[in-house]
Amino acid sequence: MNKNKGKVAIVTGATGGIGFEVAKRLGKDGYTVVLNGIRDDIGVKKVEELTKEGISAEYCGFDVTNEDAVTTNIKTIGDKYGRIDVLVNNAGGLGGRSRFEEMTTEFYRNVMALNLDSVFFASRAAIPFLKKGEYPTIINYTSNAGWNAGGPGAGIYGTSKAGVHAITRALAKDLAEYGIRVNAVSPGTIDTPFHAQIKSTKPEVFASWKNNIMLGRLGQPEEVASVVAFLAGKDAAFITAETIQIGGGQALGI
Repeated sequence: MNKNKGKVAIVTGATGGIGFEVAKRLGKDGYTVVLNGIRDDIGVKKVEELTKEGISAEYCGFDVTNEDAVTTNIKTIGDKYGRIDVLVNNAGGLGGRSRFEEMTTEFYRNVMALNLDSVFFASRAAIPFLKKGEYPTIINYTSNAGWNAGGPGAGIYGTSKAGVHAITRALAKDLAEYGIRVNAVSPGTIDTPFHAQIKSTKPEVFASWKNNIMLGRLGQPEEVASVVAFLAGKDAAFITAETIQIGGGQALGI
């Protein structure tokens, strides 16, 4: 019998890239996985793909920056299964680039909402159901930008990810009494469709990125998924309030 049979995992932003690989890995580990996204057509196809591999999966479309939508949908999922064991707050992104002098308040709020508000909304909604889970856990995504404040035009992205680092530890403190663990992963440069444009238009620039990585290569989505799966499981039952760098030593620079 699979040790994770009957357990439920929600992965936000799971219709592509790292999020989809995380959902697939958790599904193979025996969880029923709920994939979130905003492209319903893609979400349905991704669930079909997982189902063909024998994974129990469903799609739940909602915008993680919409408080009411997040609260309503996560409650619906929790009520349906009677529990949530794992919440992976994978949704997020750069949101574009803007220097502070020209930055609009709308841009600022959009990036903060995508990366930080989403973690708060989803975590808050999931807590009552995580209390009913087995080895319940929340896993967030931060970034090197949370420490180095990001490159030109990515200052608010860095600010939002620093917030994710802090809210991860704050949630861990707040939820420890219930046995709910909260950790974060910090992926380095991962070879996903996110980089497809620069990979095709400026392959020399894309190839040069590995020069800043100690291990001399880009990461693969599956390598992030394996760490998330570890944090979700019993083997990580005594780990909380931590952030794991998954970047081949990129954070140290060379």
